[in-house]
Parts: sequence; structure tokens; C-alpha cells
Amino acid sequence: MEPRSRYFRLNAARALSDATLQDALGRARSGFVDKRARAIAGLPEFEALRAHGESTREHTLANLDYYLETFESRVRDSGGEVHWASTPAQACAAVVDICRRAGARTVAKGKSMAGEEIGVNEALHAAGIEPVETDLGEYILQLAQEPPSHIIAPAVHKTREQVAHLFRAHHGQKHGGAKSPPDIRALVDEARAVLRRRFLEADVGITGANFLIAETGSSIIVTNEGNGDLSSCLPRVHIVTAGIEKVIPGLEDAGVLLRLLARSATGQDMTAYTTLHTGPRRAGDLDGPAEYHVVLIDNGRSAMLANEFRPMLRCIRCGACLNHCPVYGAVGGHAYGWVYPGPMGAILTPALIGLEEAGDLPNACTLNGRCETVCPVRIPLPRLLRAMRERQFRQQLTGPITRVGLWLWSFLARRPALYHFVAGVLARVLGAAGSRRGRFRRLPLAGGWTAGRDFPAPQGRTFQAAWRDLRGRS
Repeated sequence: MEPRSRYFRLNAARALSDATLQDALGRARSGFVDKRARAIAGLPEFEALRAHGESTREHTLANLDYYLETFESRVRDSGGEVHWASTPAQACAAVVDICRRAGARTVAKGKSMAGEEIGVNEALHAAGIEPVETDLGEYILQLAQEPPSHIIAPAVHKTREQVAHLFRAHHGQKHGGAKSPPDIRALVDEARAVLRRRFLEADVGITGANFLIAETGSSIIVTNEGNGDLSSCLPRVHIVTAGIEKVIPGLEDAGVLLRLLARSATGQDMTAYTTLHTGPRRAGDLDGPAEYHVVLIDNGRSAMLANEFRPMLRCIRCGACLNHCPVYGAVGGHAYGWVYPGPMGAILTPALIGLEEAGDLPNACTLNGRCETVCPVRIPLPRLLRAMRERQFRQQLTGPITRVGLWLWSFLARRPALYHFVAGVLARVLGAAGSRRGRFRRLPLAGGWTAGRDFPAPQGRTFQAAWRDLRGRS
């Protein structure tokens, strides 16, 4: 997927003016938040599980080389094969090579953010191999030729009317009349009927992995549709694409993280399908692939492991930070311009593809802290966002006006007496200039504010003066 994060401001402006998108985002927002709240309220030990999940992920990252080597050894013991990829190009080359050796013409794909990250669909198309997305949301977006806008609900930005229009264009069936909305169940049944044939035709299945178990060499996927199971078990070859950070020590650790994942993502106690894959089909097995491959992707993760953004590698891709983020809720995922949107994407994207490409993303945050509050593995997202902004400033990637403004504020902030004097003068000047209306419709250097709201004119004394008087009376 080609990064377009450098166009965040333009994308966000378009998203805010898109009435259909705003309607879709508004419908989805409360559903995710309310379901998570109910699920957690019914689990008194949730905070203890968060602490366990955080320590498990930190322990794994501190010993990542050991657990990755252990995982590789166990996969080979079970008859599978591990492929190491430092870059997206290497990962795609490994996938295409496996597919060519299998004589594949069609690939059934389960949802995989790692696959989106490396651009595996584009690589398969270039090799003359047809990838078919089998997750319902991903299938809708494949028909629309769009990337996902959410990491767990990729088509959350689509309305049922838009989906019905897509299905009519590609399947030839009409849903709903002029006054009746399309029936969701009918749309799902139609997609199921179309995809069933594609599962049976597929020569290779590609899935992601929510977790990789070092103890057993297993990969785990969680879905609510069962498409992941069909993509991995029906084709003759199963390929797993996953980042190196997905490995965890053992099955007991997986049990804890799965309890955190489902509640944080969709508000369920457990997802409908939680499936472990351990190697290819063995003698006596009723189903399963003849070949099992795991493509382990670095793509900048080793560098993150050694810097201040290492806690981001704890992420279990639940999407809770997106669902609770007011910025994501206002502009949606496509505005972020790459695979990972929202608060987690505002750190992951510049960490993986560079601040030069994604410099606006760390600044697309109010630092309200809701993301950290809901993160199931306690990633300090606001602190990491501030660290990314600091790195951007050190690398002189901010604009000249921003740099001068920050320098001026820093100069004043280190001189409290001068700061209070300047603040007082500025307040009096603005107060006098805005005394007639009580507000400013336009203000130099505050266009981002006044473009959407009036700026209140200062009234009375400064806060510092009022606070000083209050403390003097107490």
C-alpha cells in the first residue's frame, strides 16, 4: 500500500466535509465504546489482566531473539517453514515464490494488517496471481478498490447503501427499494454465496496472525466470520504473514492476551472463532494444508526495539485507541494515509516509514489521554506521541513558523517574570481590540482555530493574577 500520510491535512479536510462519511463514523463510534465498557464492567479482574498482558509483552520484547528462534525451531519440528524478511519487498518475494512453486492462480486471503503493510496484493497481481479478500469488510473494500480504514472493522466508513450499490455493480442483484434501506442480512448472505466458490477455487491461503506461540510453533487468528479458518484449511498451501513482534512465550500467555483482545476490540468475551495452526496436515488429520509457511516481517521493528518507541511493539491490534480517539472519530482512517490509523498509527507510521512521510500524524492529537486509558497492554501513547514530536523538532522537519513559535514560547517560559509581563500586555491588547464583539472571527497566527470557531476576547485579569490573589487570601 503506497503511503499517503503526507497528505493528512488535505485528507482530513475532505473527511470533515464528507456528510456520508460523517454519518457512518457517527453510527460506529458509540457502538465500539459502549460494548467495550459493558464487557469490562463484567470482568472485575480486567486491570490485573492488563498488568499481566503488559508484563508478558515487555518480557517477550526483552528476549525477542530467543523467542523468535524458539518459534522457528518449533515450526520446523512440526513440518512447516519460516521465512525471514527484513523489508516489504523481501516478504512479498517470499510469498510470491511460495505461490509460484504451488502453481497458484488464485489466493484466498484472510484479514492481515501485515499483508496490507507489505503490499502483498499488489505483488500477487504483478505476478499474475489473483488475491481474493474473504473477510467481509475487506471484500467490500476490494470491490471498491479502497484500503481499510480501521484495523478490526476495515469497512466501518461504508454505509449499507454504499455496500448495496457495490454489490449490485459487481453481483447484479438489487437490494432495497427507493424508500426501504437494504437488508444487512441479505447483503451478508449474498457475499457468503459469492465467496464460498472462491474458497474452493483457491490454491493458496494467506492469513495474518494475532499471536505466534514460541512454545508450540503455532499461529493464532481470531475472527467472527470463520473466513480465516476456510482460508487456512481448504487450500493446499497456508502462508502466515506476521510482524516479528507478534511472538509470545506460551499458550498460557495467549489465554490472557485473548481475554484482553476481544473485550477491547469488539466488546466480546471471546471472538466467535479462535484458531491455532501448528504446521501442515499430519497423517490422520481430516483437513488442513499440505504446506505451512510463516513469513516473519521486520520492516523497521528492530530499530523500534532499540529506541524510545519500543513500547509501541506491545500493541495487540485491538483498535480500542482508534475507537476512543476524537480525532479518528472525526476524520476516519483514510485520512491517515497508510495501513495504521488513529493514535497507534500516529506512532507506528512515522516509525516505520519515516517522519518525512508522516510528520503530520503525531501532531494530529489533542493529548487527551483516552488512548492510554483504554489500551489493554498500557502503551503510554501520549508520551510516545510527544517523543515523536520532539524527534520531529530535532530533525528540523517542522515548518519555520512552528519552530519560531516554539523557540519564542521556550524563551519566555524559562523567564517567568517576562512571561507574566508579556501575557498581561497581550491580554490587555486583545481584550481592548475585541471588547465590542467579545470575540474574534479572524486572528493572525490562529487561523486553525478561527476557521471553525470564534476566538473569545480576553476579559478581566490573567489566570496567574487571579490565582496569585486567591492564594494570598487563603
